[in-house]
Amino acid sequence: MINGKILRDAIISAAYAIANNKKSVDELNVFPVPDGDTGTNMSMAIGSVVSELKMMDDDVTAAAVAKSAASALLRGARGNSGVILSLIFRGFSKGLAGKREADCEGLTEALRLGVENAYKAVMNPTEGTILTVARMGYEKAKSLEGTVTDEVVLWEEVCKECKIALDNTPNQLPALKKAGVVDAGGAGLLIIFEAMLDVFKGGKIVEPLAKGEAKKITVDTFSSTVGDFDEVINFTYCTEMLITKDEGCDDPSKLRAYLETIGDCVVVVDDEEIIKVHVHTNDPGKAIQKGLEFGYINLPKIENMKMQHKQRKQDAKQEFVPAKPENDYGFVAVSAGKGLDEMFHDIGVDCIVSGGQTMNPSTDNIYAAICSCPAKQVFVLPNNKNIIMAAEQAAKLVNDRKVCVLQTRTIPQGISAMLAFDPDSDFKSNSNAMTEALNNVGTGQLTFAARDSDFEGHEIKKGEILALENGKLSFVEKELEKAAYKLTKKLVKSDSSFVTIIYGEDVTEEMALALCERIEAKYPALEVSVVNGGQPVYYYILSVE
Repeated sequence: MINGKILRDAIISAAYAIANNKKSVDELNVFPVPDGDTGTNMSMAIGSVVSELKMMDDDVTAAAVAKSAASALLRGARGNSGVILSLIFRGFSKGLAGKREADCEGLTEALRLGVENAYKAVMNPTEGTILTVARMGYEKAKSLEGTVTDEVVLWEEVCKECKIALDNTPNQLPALKKAGVVDAGGAGLLIIFEAMLDVFKGGKIVEPLAKGEAKKITVDTFSSTVGDFDEVINFTYCTEMLITKDEGCDDPSKLRAYLETIGDCVVVVDDEEIIKVHVHTNDPGKAIQKGLEFGYINLPKIENMKMQHKQRKQDAKQEFVPAKPENDYGFVAVSAGKGLDEMFHDIGVDCIVSGGQTMNPSTDNIYAAICSCPAKQVFVLPNNKNIIMAAEQAAKLVNDRKVCVLQTRTIPQGISAMLAFDPDSDFKSNSNAMTEALNNVGTGQLTFAARDSDFEGHEIKKGEILALENGKLSFVEKELEKAAYKLTKKLVKSDSSFVTIIYGEDVTEEMALALCERIEAKYPALEVSVVNGGQPVYYYILSVE
């Protein structure tokens, strides 16, 4: 049987494992646009469970661990991969409900429910993805019912089948085969499952890599480096001290070696006259006593991290008070960039959720925004295809107001939907009208290639300009101005009337106005406007109606 302590440690270890490997998972993404990326989103989603699980005692039940993990994952889910991962773990919560320990039957049921949840949440499930990997893992567990009674053996067989399924994903998706990679989401899931297996077998929790680990730590970067350890709570006390070195004191590396025997998250910076020390430990007195062997101590600081974490959770609950639903309608939009935020506010959006490409907001972020809307009926504009699922999950958590998540995949679609809203119409009529409007706008986006790639017949080099037409790669260029003009011409149709040029933080007003003049010269009948969106990642967002 897998008791609550083992399950708790297994999920914590899985979170650290995917965090340590998120870059390699990110690099499996075939489409080379800068993105929040699969590994990053999965890591941030499951990483949200760590602090809560660390607060649980060793005698915790498997049911309590699964329930806490599922709840935290749902709130922290971001991006499609993060949401799917949260739904898989929701299956664990339901499958292990009421169980003190996880047995083979419970694990199999957990996988079944998780896979069903994930498939139902995806509008058009595609095989050769994380869904396939999860499903094959469940089907293997199901096939072993009655023949395997050891939970570790069962989970080992599940991982083996998931590996086979992952290796087969290129045969199911031609884009993966052409790029020579496996599915990123499936790879992330396998890392998580295998890390859990290692703990099930009696292995230790994976050691998390510090963000500052790869860089040289100096006195100047000491504070930012130790800040990377804020959420790592294996020990109770965060202990810091400044040591003024005695003349001829021993090698400070010996102090580091000692501290690593009584705690973790050790940072020791040796300057000419001082040593700066940071450690998480259950014995701060021993750390200070050892430090005295190297000199005299100034400014010692000892903080109880478990108490701080508990207080932060209480404060967060107290700070968030849902707005009373007084108005008939309210609007939430996901946006990135001061200019875009102002634009959405100007056309009636009540609450802005910061996010977009490279920074997908979590389910909890969107849920909080919906509840902050003082309205009985709320329309949500995700404005990015990788945020729609998180928005839909957030809507399911709301029970005191009606919510409609519009399928806006771009900023122009969100703007067009807002402009189609009629305050005198009912909820359903507005939903239909706004959906029709968002489908009638053409969107162009210009960004850069994050890496070398061979995608849909395009040989792409890192840094080249990528022109996206309604979300799909249209062409690759080396010059931004040439690409922007060419993409606009592809978007303009015989019945087009308006063109809006939204320029980002890396484009000057002069550049945008020059593009505007060129378009006006080519299409004198069109009404062309220029807006400073201030958005990151995308040089230009073009709207053609």
